Amino acid sequence: MILPYPFTFHPLYKEKVWGGTGLAEQFGRQLPGSNIGESWEIAAHENGVSVVSQGPLAGRTLPELVQLYGRKLLGTALPDSAMLNFPLLLKILDANDYLSVQVHPDDEYAADHEVGEAGKWEAWYIIAAQPGAEIIYGLRPHTTREELRHAIQEGIIQQFLGRVPVKAGDVFDVPAGLVHALGRGVMVAEIQQNSDAVYRLYDWDRVDDLGNPRPLHIKKALDVIQFAGQRTEAVPGLAIAAPQGERIILVANRYFALEILNIDGAMQESTQGERFHLLLCLEGGFTLKPSYGSSVYLGSGTSVLVPACIIDYSLLGRGKIMKCYVPDIERDIVEPLSSHGYTQAEMMALVAGLSDYRIRYLPLTEI
Repeated sequence: MILPYPFTFHPLYKEKVWGGTGLAEQFGRQLPGSNIGESWEIAAHENGVSVVSQGPLAGRTLPELVQLYGRKLLGTALPDSAMLNFPLLLKILDANDYLSVQVHPDDEYAADHEVGEAGKWEAWYIIAAQPGAEIIYGLRPHTTREELRHAIQEGIIQQFLGRVPVKAGDVFDVPAGLVHALGRGVMVAEIQQNSDAVYRLYDWDRVDDLGNPRPLHIKKALDVIQFAGQRTEAVPGLAIAAPQGERIILVANRYFALEILNIDGAMQESTQGERFHLLLCLEGGFTLKPSYGSSVYLGSGTSVLVPACIIDYSLLGRGKIMKCYVPDIERDIVEPLSSHGYTQAEMMALVAGLSDYRIRYLPLTEI
């Protein structure tokens, strides 16, 4: 039987009314059209399934790999549900115009209202942003549900949207319940739960070639919006020095962790056999050398799935990589940050929304 190796996949391109040609300009890709808004880099969803692009398993789909290798691919630490539904989805989004203002449900609401969809928590790394670019991120402070409902009815919702200027390198945590949209001239790498559940609140009064607007989902959106306690700015991240580089932990929740690896030389990584890694080369170029088998080159814009059974691997090169995985919060996040002197309050900024973590790890005086 062929041993699992680092898998690269053919991108799945999605045309969008707000898309463009930025992926060709940024990464030199050959695009199938002029309105490409999304590239699904690593996906196993009914709306898009990744196909292996290289090696002896070229042509196999990601769900086929899961069936073929099981926990050798996924890792020993993931729940059994991961065998049925690959847990993460990695995308690159290119916004040539504003995306619809939208919100995602959490798992509980999705289970009650969507067929076969999980909730959706996501995070963005800003790859590129034109001067003056912004995102919609949350609502105006103290906005209530009734105020927003009235604003939608009166066509004045824009007055209630939180607008945040962005630049390349910013990272934004986008939990379920947060109103959001990419602005014009913004390209992001997005890691998310494996879900396509989207509730649109507002679509900038756009219509298609026949004069029809895209559907909105006002009731569901108002049901799931969290009107308090949401983030309002980019996450700062916490850095850990490493030989020939640094590891910056930016987002951590029960579904995924997002780290940035700044590398100048060689950096050692390990799955410990417990969880797969998703890597996206954001800048520069790297040779991924696994503990067995052939090396893989990662140029700028290249994504790769490192199976859990590749316990150790090295990244040789210079540049920046986004690393995503399903974390063990205590061991992968808390322990390394604590050992480098970060406080509990600083760590909580990364894992906002994890009530089980908050109760277990914080003294009562800090809850």
